[in-house]
Amino acid sequence: MSFFRVDRRIFLLSTVLFSGYSQSQTATPAPVTQQAPASNGVTQAAVQQGVLNCASRINQVTNFLGFTPQAGALLMIPPAQPDQRVIPMVMEVTTDSGSAYISANFAPNQANGCGASYDAVAYWPHKCEAVANKQFAGMKNIGTLKRDITVLDGGNATKVFLMPAGSGCVSIKKEVVL
Repeated sequence: MSFFRVDRRIFLLSTVLFSGYSQSQTATPAPVTQQAPASNGVTQAAVQQGVLNCASRINQVTNFLGFTPQAGALLMIPPAQPDQRVIPMVMEVTTDSGSAYISANFAPNQANGCGASYDAVAYWPHKCEAVANKQFAGMKNIGTLKRDITVLDGGNATKVFLMPAGSGCVSIKKEVVL
């Protein structure tokens, strides 16, 4: 597996837009009522490396997770058939309390086109109970994983795990993108 680093140099490359439609479109496509967002640097880098099946999902997820030119990202593009294999990606995004580590995976050729999931890890300088009440107020506490890690339920596709860390708390939000 080769590594491909996305950084500010990528933004100097020509813009690659991917609208997400197949090559077998008819001559008169349906009118577009809403313009798709421009591809960000992570998406552009993926497309340049041959990842087309998941380009629109990569753009959707990385934008949702806060990718900007101030963030860092690392794509792990497979050396062969990158458009047919899982694409792992890691991002560092600046937060109010430092940086968050985000790990995402994109899987082409799924029932929804391109499957995706991510884990967003952040440190909070507060106790886990306070983090649960303030940062994840809409989620239900469903107990502990075993002994120390609290599990918050955000529905079938979203869980948050809160782990004590010194005087603070580490949150790990895991979500499957449906």
